[in-house]
Amino acid sequence: MNKIKVAVIGCGAIAERRHIPEYASNPNVELIAFCDPNLERAQNYANRFGAQAFANYEDMLSELKPDAVSVCTPNYLHAPASIAAANKGAHVLVEKPMAVSDEEAVAMIDAAANNGVNLMVGHNQRMMPPHVKAKEILQSGVLGKVLTFRTTFGHPGPEGWSLDGAGSWFFRKEEAIMGAMGDLGVHKSDLIRYLLEDEVAQVTGFIGTLDKKDTEVDDNSSCLLRMKSGAIGTLVASWTYYKGEDNSTILWCENGVMKIGTDPHDQVIVELRNGEVNRYNVGAIATNERQETSGIIDAFVDSILTNTTPSISGEEGRKSLAVILAAFESQETGRIINL
Repeated sequence: MNKIKVAVIGCGAIAERRHIPEYASNPNVELIAFCDPNLERAQNYANRFGAQAFANYEDMLSELKPDAVSVCTPNYLHAPASIAAANKGAHVLVEKPMAVSDEEAVAMIDAAANNGVNLMVGHNQRMMPPHVKAKEILQSGVLGKVLTFRTTFGHPGPEGWSLDGAGSWFFRKEEAIMGAMGDLGVHKSDLIRYLLEDEVAQVTGFIGTLDKKDTEVDDNSSCLLRMKSGAIGTLVASWTYYKGEDNSTILWCENGVMKIGTDPHDQVIVELRNGEVNRYNVGAIATNERQETSGIIDAFVDSILTNTTPSISGEEGRKSLAVILAAFESQETGRIINL
């Protein structure tokens, strides 16, 4: 069988820590190109994998014909790069947030459909073992209906994660468009949709820049969500958790509570109203300090090999993005936004 020829567009932290190593360890993949405005970065990978280096994706797409691409660029380029690749007949895996507007998300979905290629969004929280286990428990019905929830994602900020530190594109409004909400909040809007198998109906957002200097992007947000089922809860995204990362979710249900990512040993804890407590040690949620295999790359490759729609499709990415965009609209208008 021929290997899937993959080009990586953007060679920053997420490419370095997740996409490139996970492609490299997949036996069905051949890495053929790396693109980055910092050509030296791209060239280093090209040398390592016997691939070609490009300063931009346009040149790469005009010279090569990759079977698939990973789009790991700053947010404002997610849509243009994805659409250009799809129009060249390449399957697309795009980092989150998939786009910076609903119009862009629709254009990406249309480009993939018109060219008969897959579009997948890198919402890796769905594939973290504790979240998979949590969903399995919810589906078993033991907890009954989810009534209220809180889901949080915070860390000290991109300066510790990005290869460019405090000089990272994450802080440049014209490239990032959104800050902690685009980086972390959209992960949690996707996760809550996935866990509850429900859509967000209403959003209120309080979003601001509280502590990061010399940037116009948000570093904190607290949002209220009402789901179609009636469940209500909070979604928090922060770049100012200076004492360490918190990626936890608590679901209060008819028959008890489920705590995900609150305990260092047991990633999922179920406490039932009858006094029964079940603790599950099912493998960690990846953190910036400790990377875990995300499962995203393998799922993307598998969708190409089996010619099936990726589980985290463009449509799914669009719905998770809509929640974040609604929160910004709420912050601007002071209104509750109906989705």
